[in-house]
Amino acid sequence: MANDPGKFNQASAVKTLKNHWRFFLWEGLILLVLGFAAMVLPQVASFAIEILVGWLLIMSGIVGLASTIGTRHGAGFFWSLASALAAAVAGVLLLIWPQSGVLTLTVILGAFLGVEGVVSIFYALEHRRHLAGRWAMLFATGLIDIVLAGFIFEGLPSTAAWAIGVLLGINLIAGGAALIAMALHARAA
Repeated sequence: MANDPGKFNQASAVKTLKNHWRFFLWEGLILLVLGFAAMVLPQVASFAIEILVGWLLIMSGIVGLASTIGTRHGAGFFWSLASALAAAVAGVLLLIWPQSGVLTLTVILGAFLGVEGVVSIFYALEHRRHLAGRWAMLFATGLIDIVLAGFIFEGLPSTAAWAIGVLLGINLIAGGAALIAMALHARAA
């Protein structure tokens, strides 16, 4: 089944990368610029993310209300209605009070990083026999997550102004650098 469209075809992927390496290079460069912008202006990036989340919740609430009203005779109508209203109200509140929204999102991010860090450490310890040298990297990632969570919580509320923007910037820079490296490798191949 070499031509099965559901299976990964490495030769096709390599050919696509070689033929379109410039697109990947440009995407990487744009991500790099956006990442540096988020790092230089973390407050702006944090507020932009908060506004985006607010609008996503509002749209989710509207779609939920429409589908709930359309199925009003079905089971769980009031629970579905409550869920849709909660999403819409949460979105509106994020847009009305963006600073509180950024603080809330930062607390959630810190909690996520703390939990993710602990889980990663236990996962690494449980699999250290099977993952050979790789378990240490997973363990280190867990520690980094816990340290980041500690920085976020230690500095609240002032970390809310920059934490989300800086982490977004780091993510964009890493993704952009990876795409640039991949494109340059494909060009040289």
